[in-house]
Amino acid sequence: MRDAPRRRALVLAIALGAAAPAFADDLLDVWRLARANDPVLAAADATRAGTHDLADQARAALLPQASATAAVGRERDSGAARPVASAHTSDVTLGVSQVVFDAGLWSQLKAARLNADAQDATLQAAQQALYLRVATAYFDALLAADLLASVQANEDAYAQQVAQSQQRWKAGLDAQVDVDQSRVYQLLAHGNTIAARQALVDALSAVAEITGRAPGTLKALRDDLPLLPPSPADPQDWADAAARANPAVWAARRSVDAAEAGIAAARAGHLPSLSAGLNLGRPTGTPSGDASARLTNTVALTLNVPLFAGGATQARVSQATHQRDGARDGLEIQRRAAERAARAAYGSVVAGIGQVLATRESVAAAQASLAATRVGREVGNRTMTDLLNAIQTLAQAQAAYAQARHQFILGRLQLQQAAGALTEADLANVNALLQ
Repeated sequence: MRDAPRRRALVLAIALGAAAPAFADDLLDVWRLARANDPVLAAADATRAGTHDLADQARAALLPQASATAAVGRERDSGAARPVASAHTSDVTLGVSQVVFDAGLWSQLKAARLNADAQDATLQAAQQALYLRVATAYFDALLAADLLASVQANEDAYAQQVAQSQQRWKAGLDAQVDVDQSRVYQLLAHGNTIAARQALVDALSAVAEITGRAPGTLKALRDDLPLLPPSPADPQDWADAAARANPAVWAARRSVDAAEAGIAAARAGHLPSLSAGLNLGRPTGTPSGDASARLTNTVALTLNVPLFAGGATQARVSQATHQRDGARDGLEIQRRAAERAARAAYGSVVAGIGQVLATRESVAAAQASLAATRVGREVGNRTMTDLLNAIQTLAQAQAAYAQARHQFILGRLQLQQAAGALTEADLANVNALLQ
């Protein structure tokens, strides 16, 4: 196992097409590239900005509105007692209005702001999801490299056994069936190596999909991982934290509040509204250049009382109510999903400690078993099948150990995400475990 880091680095270098890479990326390097280049996070940020623009539009409807109009025309007079006469006319008007009271507009503003808050939380959820996507892609690539190194070593061991069996057959110590059996195992292992190599290429492509460029050689997990249990040590505490602080749940809760404000906005269609206005202009039809024309101004309060809209207002109230009910169901979906994810991640971390310890011991036991089987084969009390199975068992134990180590790390990050507490500091703590 001492040669595992060197073999893994060589495997990554070969997969990346570089015999001697000049640098190695760690988890934070990949995260910084992802933060700058990930289109999923960029799309979420653009959606958030657009939702805030909608809130600004809703606020603008409550602010003073000013407009200016100008018209130029030609006036014709064709009375019977005199010849046809015409003159140029102009009309210039400046108008300013201000909402005094409109319950519907205020409710729309409240709903727009709540939707903007929900989108802020959605962006936070997308950022936490990016933390986990980066870590998952990173450790999937490391795991693929470990598995490739394992199956390659397995193939090499079978190839060595084929050569030894041929020598023993020539010396009359082995039967031809032993040579054939070794070659079958070696060919099957070669197929596994081809598949594992392609899996590594795909895993590195997944990293490039997030970051926008192919990674360098990735730093690997060190052997001595701190196998610490979650704190607090009660899965219900984590589930409660998820229901309270998970950003997806928080966004769904704000969506419910926005839907409630939407009901109030729809009901305001039954309420009167009041606005104030000032108009300043020349009388319509005043001949252009007429110095006698004077400016006129009008100040007015306008009261609008809805009487009947064909049932549209009540239909809008019903629609908003159904949307609120749907938002409540969405909140319950998110809450249950967050609680379940927290419990599952907690169980994964706790079980992962035992899995890492068990698979570590299984590797040591498989190595000892293989060594003993080789000796037994030499003295004649073990068969070729025993030796080939021992080689295969060691490869399986090494793969299981690698999977347990990487899943333990991802499980801790998944637990933090479910609780709504995953930050860059958590990635930095994991990054400290790399070498």
